[in-house]
Amino acid sequence: MPWITACSTDDIETEDLMRFDHAGRTFAIYRSPDDEFFCTDGHCTHERVHLADGLVMDYVVECPKHNGQFDYRTGEAVRAPVCVNLATFETRVEDGQVQILIP
Repeated sequence: MPWITACSTDDIETEDLMRFDHAGRTFAIYRSPDDEFFCTDGHCTHERVHLADGLVMDYVVECPKHNGQFDYRTGEAVRAPVCVNLATFETRVEDGQVQILIP
């Protein structure tokens, strides 16, 4: 499986996220308060709303539709109405580029 370059590290502010579309799939890429990068499925597991419009606080993303929350480091659903975890994807930074491993 090849690593896919999603964006530059400069494209995402600290405690924020961006949408990334690749091969018919949508992902969300996050920059943590510790300057680490993470990637999850881009849609909320509750009603398939895109998380790119959501609010990021510390290590949590809040869905913009019903305010369900996920820990984006693990994908864990942490506040109702979401109860199904998000898929997560391995992420690395190479030469200032955020790359994800998509199975």
